[in-house]
Amino acid sequence: MAYFSKHYHNPGTEPGTLVAKSDLGRPVTIHLIDYTEDHLEEVRLANAADCREYLERESKTWIQVNGQADPETLRNLGDLFDLHDLALEDVLNTGQRPKLELYDDQLFIIAAMPFYNGDKLDIVQISLFIGKNYLICLCPLDEDPFEPVRKRMRLANNRRFVTRDIDYLLYALLDLVTDSGFPVLEQFGYQLEEMETDLLENPNQRTLARIHGLKRELLVLRRVLWPQRELLTGLMRTEDPLIHANTQVYFRDCHDHSVQIIELLESFREMATSMLDIYLSSISQRTNETMRVLTIIATIFIPLTFVAGVYGMNFQNPDSPWAMPELGWYFGYPMAWGVMIAIAAGLLWFFKRRGWM
Repeated sequence: MAYFSKHYHNPGTEPGTLVAKSDLGRPVTIHLIDYTEDHLEEVRLANAADCREYLERESKTWIQVNGQADPETLRNLGDLFDLHDLALEDVLNTGQRPKLELYDDQLFIIAAMPFYNGDKLDIVQISLFIGKNYLICLCPLDEDPFEPVRKRMRLANNRRFVTRDIDYLLYALLDLVTDSGFPVLEQFGYQLEEMETDLLENPNQRTLARIHGLKRELLVLRRVLWPQRELLTGLMRTEDPLIHANTQVYFRDCHDHSVQIIELLESFREMATSMLDIYLSSISQRTNETMRVLTIIATIFIPLTFVAGVYGMNFQNPDSPWAMPELGWYFGYPMAWGVMIAIAAGLLWFFKRRGWM
């Protein structure tokens, strides 16, 4: 994941300007669900302009736009639903901070949905416009992540969607976005367990790289989940007429899930930091063990080197009273070895008794 993933216009560009990005990819797909207490209709639309006929009905409408939205699609939606230019600009320039914007008769919400794409953490921006009888959801993914909500709506015995206002649908989508953090944190938990095992058995440079990578991903995740909790707090306490009192209890539950995710996230960040400390301590301990062994070996060989150096001087003069008599002894060589072995054994016994080895 890149450190900076936000798309933006050139500095000085007029506010509300919609400029196409170079990496739009495949064309967008528009899935519309129109429902009342008596019927539910699902259609695939060729373009945003086809939504016009549904605006004249008394039903509730969910418009799901998947893929990288292009300026033309956003302009068509903006003209049909009178969406604010600045909000449309935020939709096009992804990487926005999760937030809640209140307009005259609309709510504009930006949420962040984390997920694992293989072994890589991705965070996508979910943009939502909420009006009296409609909800527009824009997701840059080609595959629709909100299919579980759609399946619940299709159930004949599920009356919550059809009997409640559009704010309940908003809750269902935000609940899915919020709860997507649990499987991501579960994956983080598995990685932490593996790294903990590596730290105890064989810490190396690969372990250090994994710890740094995990800390970085946790930091990026924290950067988007904290403002998302503020977003849910705002929905839970807002007095906007689009959010009804009987739905705020569901937003409180969603907020509670967000708090649990953040608490787990903070715990994992502390664990990753402690693992980095453990790694550094382990490496320091291994270095100390190596230095201790080398010091013991050097300490043992210092007196042995002294003895060998003394008897290597070869001052052998029979007429001098200061000559080395041991050089002429029959058992002089075995004696020198015996002295050196005794010194080494004595030092090993002394080190062991002091607990140095």
